[in-house]
Amino acid sequence: MASSTGDAPQGAGRLGFTSGQVVQEFGYDDDTDADLRSGVEALTGTELVDEDYDDVVDGVVIWFRDEDGDLADTLMDAMTVLDDGGQIWVLTPKPGRDGHVGHDDIEEAATTAGLHATSTFSIAGDWSATRLGSRGRGR
Repeated sequence: MASSTGDAPQGAGRLGFTSGQVVQEFGYDDDTDADLRSGVEALTGTELVDEDYDDVVDGVVIWFRDEDGDLADTLMDAMTVLDDGGQIWVLTPKPGRDGHVGHDDIEEAATTAGLHATSTFSIAGDWSATRLGSRGRGR
């Protein structure tokens, strides 16, 4: 159960979302971290929207496990309504946990989707967060 103190958990703040932003969530299941989700909602002041949302979003959080299918396809779906400059975070189970996805697999999927991993860190008890950014095109 989320706390009602109004303070977002430390992990959520590391994702860089701010008040008023709309964040779309992919891969929600009973193993997602409730405190992290509540923290994002506290930071933005809005509930997370689901995979079927079809308006522009400011950021995307993807809960992804090894058995969840093709990450590149999920990334392409996520980018269809993502605003220019919007953030994409892939949250995966930490090493040694069921469903762990290796960094190489994340990077390969990101490359296929025209993205690249920019940072990875521990975000919650069982989850790691990887930020994806668009690949720069040299001019």
